[in-house]
Amino acid sequence: MRLALLPVALLVVASSSAWPARSQKPGAAPYGAWRHGPPADPAYFPIAVWLQSPANAEKYKSVGINLYIGLWQGPTEEQLAALKRAGMPVICEQNKVGLAHLNDPIIVGWMHGDEPDNAQPITDPATGKQSYGPCIPPARIVEDYERLRRADPTRPILLNLGQGVANDEWIGRGPGASLADYPQYVKGCDVVSFDVYPVAGLDKPNGADYLWYVAKGVDRLVQWTGGRKVVWNCIECTHIGDATKQATPQQVRAEVWMALIHGSRGLIYFVHQFAPTFNEHALLDDPKMLAAVAATNKQIHELAPVLNSPTVQNGARVTTSDPQVPVDIMVKRHGGYTYVFAVAMRNSPTRGTFTVHGLPSHATAEVLGEGRSILLTNGQFSDRFDAYGAHLYKIR
Repeated sequence: MRLALLPVALLVVASSSAWPARSQKPGAAPYGAWRHGPPADPAYFPIAVWLQSPANAEKYKSVGINLYIGLWQGPTEEQLAALKRAGMPVICEQNKVGLAHLNDPIIVGWMHGDEPDNAQPITDPATGKQSYGPCIPPARIVEDYERLRRADPTRPILLNLGQGVANDEWIGRGPGASLADYPQYVKGCDVVSFDVYPVAGLDKPNGADYLWYVAKGVDRLVQWTGGRKVVWNCIECTHIGDATKQATPQQVRAEVWMALIHGSRGLIYFVHQFAPTFNEHALLDDPKMLAAVAATNKQIHELAPVLNSPTVQNGARVTTSDPQVPVDIMVKRHGGYTYVFAVAMRNSPTRGTFTVHGLPSHATAEVLGEGRSILLTNGQFSDRFDAYGAHLYKIR
């Protein structure tokens, strides 16, 4: 997950015939096809950190992280032992050590190398000078996927792609690469993720105006997979490579809910910082951001059975007072309640007016985590949204 990152361009939809149908109980987390994969428990929702030391696993668990993605130069026996002591599952490289742990539940998946869709570093053997060459061809990713799956079909295989999934201006794809490569890339995995860091990672002075790239990338992965593979995504929360840029806690929360509303089934926090100094676990050293991430994670875990339940298509509609600031929504019905999750998709305030279908003439919406309620009449209500505001409504 290196530093990888506008209006929606042409979407190429992959044929769904490439993947067999899976038996999955309604409302279960989408991992029941793999005996040693993540839990299929409806109460499970993966919230991960990228490439962190096992020594900090207990600290991450305390803020709602329940999965590690990647291990530096691993897995090693020492790393796996430390994660087992902490009770922290991992998705890691399928190396010799990993293959020696095929019956070890601490490993819940395998991963490709990171960001094959970016230009790859190459070294001139004569001069030792480093430069960048083409991306890894999609066909090779598919070949590697088949090899990994033959070695162990009991765990899913994760592929993380770069910001080119969402950023059509990205110059880091490498010569000859194009958007048309992605429907082929996604054939080489069971779980597909991508990373885009609008505030800290875009080469723009106004990256905060592009938080919606997160939703755009999730939409594209759902389209390219025909909705038949699990989609995850990465979330920024540190300065990363620019000491002058960092998303606010409210912006991070907005990115999270944009992703979930658009179909992401798992989150991976990128917590490294490279400037002004390197810090592998910068999130742990940022009390304000850490508290906000912990609160968001807690809310997601509490809502996991709802998030894992089927989405109600056309269950509600919303209009906004400012047509330039859409509010995107997802509707769920679970346990006798109707849930409407909503987020403003632009960096300006607006007011949303909602019509929720299938409700009695009078109902009440609890705004989760905000200590307030809104009365509905004939399924209608309105609410104010700050720039990138997110509200979660539980209606009875």
